[in-house]
Amino acid sequence: MRGSIDGLGSAQPLGLMLPALYADDELAQRFTAGLDEVLAPFLNVLDCLEAYFDPALAPLDFTAWLGGWVGAETEQDSADGSAGGRPRTAGAAGGPAHGAGGNAGAGPDAGAGPDAGAGVPAEPPLDAPAEARLREAVAVAATLHRLRGTRRGLATAVRLVFGVEPEITESGAASWAERPLGAVPGERRPRLHVSIRLPEPDPGAEPRLDELVAAARPAHMPYTVTVTVAERTTRT
Repeated sequence: MRGSIDGLGSAQPLGLMLPALYADDELAQRFTAGLDEVLAPFLNVLDCLEAYFDPALAPLDFTAWLGGWVGAETEQDSADGSAGGRPRTAGAAGGPAHGAGGNAGAGPDAGAGPDAGAGVPAEPPLDAPAEARLREAVAVAATLHRLRGTRRGLATAVRLVFGVEPEITESGAASWAERPLGAVPGERRPRLHVSIRLPEPDPGAEPRLDELVAAARPAHMPYTVTVTVAERTTRT
């Protein structure tokens, strides 16, 4: 669970629930105040429980854990080579890195005590664009599952992982004609090619793109992928 938060008051102080006989009992009030400090994070989580299931408001580690629930295609999945939307955040096998506690709207480290997650190697924090892509990927995961195998679904999945719009060429096509027996649109041999341009592509970018396209393409479609360096424009 998340550690205690200094100064966090309990929404239901136990001392106020004691019989009137203990209202002025210093020992009883100090004892229950200590319990209040332990229970306050739990009560705070219950008060904010709805926010924990909103990708836009949940702590970052909990958002990544939610991605495993809905099978979101995330940047961590591609980097780690794990399919099915299972981000390798600390503690992801049994829950979020620090569990469900702290303040849901205060950020990923809200309420994390100094020993929270001790012994579990934490991953480097995401920058703002990567965090935004993670939250969007979790939010649209259900929609992407319905679009899997379509051009729109493939383009959205690539954009959420790499942050750029892909260039997609394929053999399929559609047309209409006033008379029957017209030419069949598209190419006889199925093909799919996905290309992206990155400012500074790393050596693992193309294998990650290959894995992503393999999962999001139509099952019968042969495919190829390329990753190139985006041209930098200079201001004059």
